[in-house]
Amino acid sequence: MRHLYFLVPGTSQRFHCGGLFAELKTLKLAQQVCSAEVVTYDQREPDSLFLDDLLQQPHLHNYIFVISWGFHIPRLVKRLRGYPVVYHAHSSGYGFNLPGDIPIITVSRNSMGYWGQKRPTGLLFYLPNQISPDFTNRQQPRDIDVLVQGRKSSSYLLNQLVPALEPHCQVVTLEGFVDDLAALFNRSRIYLYDSAEYWALSRVSEGFGLPPMEAMACGCQVFTSVNGALADYLDPGFNCYKIGVYSVAYDRDRILTALRTANPLRMTPADLAPYRAEALLPRLHTILTEINAFFDHRAKHPGDIPDLTQPRLARLWLQRTTAKIRKKLSRR
Repeated sequence: MRHLYFLVPGTSQRFHCGGLFAELKTLKLAQQVCSAEVVTYDQREPDSLFLDDLLQQPHLHNYIFVISWGFHIPRLVKRLRGYPVVYHAHSSGYGFNLPGDIPIITVSRNSMGYWGQKRPTGLLFYLPNQISPDFTNRQQPRDIDVLVQGRKSSSYLLNQLVPALEPHCQVVTLEGFVDDLAALFNRSRIYLYDSAEYWALSRVSEGFGLPPMEAMACGCQVFTSVNGALADYLDPGFNCYKIGVYSVAYDRDRILTALRTANPLRMTPADLAPYRAEALLPRLHTILTEINAFFDHRAKHPGDIPDLTQPRLARLWLQRTTAKIRKKLSRR
């Protein structure tokens, strides 16, 4: 197995977000399969390699660079061209293309389908994000009726639905970073998540949507949007409820009814098992084994399958259209 360099802009609080934490979890999984470490490229940090320095070293063709930060991918691909590179795809829809010799590991089937259509000539794998063991139902009393995170929440959720709920139940809205989200989920009966507006404004997709799954792992009932990769695991009416339906009153009444429900909808331990480390490690081992074999092959053989570039698609469309016209003319 080649050594893996996981590239992130930085790991300090300035860069804290779900994507960074998910990437660092994947790094820890990879370290149980092969040697791997973090490399930063926007900010020098005392305990990490810095990309500028690393690229001065020889024999880097024997290593694999793992890139993941969506908006930074085009410049990283350009800078690392010729080296073994893997794209760890979270969100989709950024608009860039990738060469066929860069394998892609997607965190959702939604993103896998996106790249399977957009770049059909390369290696493509599915490795869902990990749910940490901290996110489990602790079977404790719950003193919060409804929990909301302000970040990524829709204006409808914050400005209409939450005020409609507050006279009837206790609603806690979180602002900023939370050190122990699992503890809050275990104190809460219902969790509201509505990210469709946020991602539509960002013009990219929900890459995985960890919070609703983490909440359900802790025993919360979840009212949520089902956009992007959330559709991978959410099943409205069976493990969650769809939020933002028809009217504020309709949403409010369903939430208040769910608070009185004895048997809440949620994912079971069996549903969550594919997202735990025990299931992900053998999957990651298989993926990295195939990626290493691919780079062994690439080092000795040129690629000869053409990409679906815009010029090639235009030529193929013209050829197909011409063939159809000739076929119709031949029937006259």
